[in-house]
Amino acid sequence: MTTTRQRAAGRVIAVIGAVALLAACSGTGGGGGGDVAKYPDRNITFVVPFSAGGPTDTVTRMIAEPMAAKLGAKIVVQNVEGAGGTVGAGDVARAEPDGYTVLMHHIGMSTAPALYKNLGYQPLEDFEMVGLVTEVPMTIVARKDLPPATLPDLLTHVKANAEKVTLANAGVGAASHLCGLLFQHAVGVKLQEVPYKGTGPALTDLVGGQVDFLCDQTTNTSGQIAAGEVKAYAVTTPERVQSLPDLPTTTEAGLPQLQVSVWHGLYAPAGTPKEVVDKLSEALQAALADPGVIDQMAKLGTAPVAAADATSQAHRAHLEEQLGTWAKIIADAGVEAS
Repeated sequence: MTTTRQRAAGRVIAVIGAVALLAACSGTGGGGGGDVAKYPDRNITFVVPFSAGGPTDTVTRMIAEPMAAKLGAKIVVQNVEGAGGTVGAGDVARAEPDGYTVLMHHIGMSTAPALYKNLGYQPLEDFEMVGLVTEVPMTIVARKDLPPATLPDLLTHVKANAEKVTLANAGVGAASHLCGLLFQHAVGVKLQEVPYKGTGPALTDLVGGQVDFLCDQTTNTSGQIAAGEVKAYAVTTPERVQSLPDLPTTTEAGLPQLQVSVWHGLYAPAGTPKEVVDKLSEALQAALADPGVIDQMAKLGTAPVAAADATSQAHRAHLEEQLGTWAKIIADAGVEAS
């Protein structure tokens, strides 16, 4: 027989359970964990899926401090290298969706599904888009003693010597690899590609004359161009770059088919509460309007995106378009990463 004391104890336990459940539901905002209203109340980790000192790492560190100031919490940048950015991206896709683990990725987010058969995540399903950050132009640069003086001369040279010309890149899936694919597609040649484990070694060998040419981001090549360590042919955007005013565009130089820039965006794991994603987007917009960030980006030949593009909606639309574009290009090229 149930006693009065047992019935009372049962009611107390039920009330405690209901209160706990209500608190949990109201605190999560439908995803992740913790109190959304208090977000952020501890350090946030920005994962960069590439090496320290590279262009994606540089862009991340530019915006981290002003974003931290807006959010009122410290942002720690963590580099997780491997497999063309897919290791770090996969880690974030599997992270707790609470807004404390955020990914900065570049154009590789839109090419990975076509390059890797066993990717382990899907960009549109496994992430919440926070906003676009910047679009970095690419440059076509060569060793100083490569004979062609202009881009049209280079095109003639590679067509006549396709079996000999070496085209460097920073590895399968890297921005330089993608630009190289587009270059070969536009020119109608198949060159001897030389993959490296990162941009640093590729540029070192280019400056040293071990490889012929490379297509890479202004954030990597501007210093070598300014120092006269490489021969520069063109920039791959519709307009000239402020930091390289004498460098013609590919359209001006006779290769309008080659138009590409490396866009960057911030991502949170799928299921991160909308209120948290919105806070991150607002902090991103504030950072991109910061005069110091604008000045730093200009020196590297790029600029922040417009505030309207630093939003979840604009970011998702751009990613959807890019996934379709690159799937065809990569399929046509017959390229696959292991």
